[in-house]
Amino acid sequence: MSSKPIGVFDSGVGGTSIWKEIQKLLPNEDTIYLADSKNAPYGEKSQEEILQLSIKNTELLLEKGCKLIVVACNTATTNAISNLRAQYKVPFIGIEPAIKPAALQSKSKTVGVLATKGTLASSLFHSTSENHANGIKIIEQEGTGLVPLIESGKVATEETINLLNTYISPMLEQDMDHLVLGCTHYPYLIPTLKSILPDHVKIIDSGEAVARQVKAVLEKKDLLNTSNNSAIHELFTNINPQVLESFVNDVEATLSVQRLDF
Repeated sequence: MSSKPIGVFDSGVGGTSIWKEIQKLLPNEDTIYLADSKNAPYGEKSQEEILQLSIKNTELLLEKGCKLIVVACNTATTNAISNLRAQYKVPFIGIEPAIKPAALQSKSKTVGVLATKGTLASSLFHSTSENHANGIKIIEQEGTGLVPLIESGKVATEETINLLNTYISPMLEQDMDHLVLGCTHYPYLIPTLKSILPDHVKIIDSGEAVARQVKAVLEKKDLLNTSNNSAIHELFTNINPQVLESFVNDVEATLSVQRLDF
């Protein structure tokens, strides 16, 4: 089993921000990535729809022999991962907004969370907030419209900047000093966000922490690939492969990007 690939899925290209961290930390591991762009964004769908899409993605990754599955989507994690863990034997790693480190580091005691509607409305998000944000003001902001822009490759256009300003300005007025990115698409907006945010506001995302958790679980279950063979990465999308390719063309590794109907 240790030579089998790690599976990763998201509602599109955003989860490649997580995939890159995994590939960087675990360069010997083969991976299979699914970009379900046809159904993006998950954050606007019902919990039942999110669950069914997550099951579809999981079963495809299992068919391809994956030894561990990363749910590289905040919305799918918060709405479906408990069901997936109950239904399948393979280990699952999920993504939660990094509220805990932001709350611990905040000096103004005010933390902003930019996330999808599906994530902010979930019980897992609220329990995470309650457990880690004692005495901290959490400002929740839906990032409506951002995922489609990122899926179209519009990460630094005037339209994206204007939309981000609309979401960020009210948070700054409330003295936010940490901004938690609660969607795996949003790290691609970090350069644009830095041009908008004052220097004292720290941006926090979950990518490195998720990669470390993947490594820890593989070690615990004796599933680490110990061979020195060059890793092979297969990335699949059910829309335009050129868009997905544009998000991973900075990775120096053996990879293929293909269209697959799923």
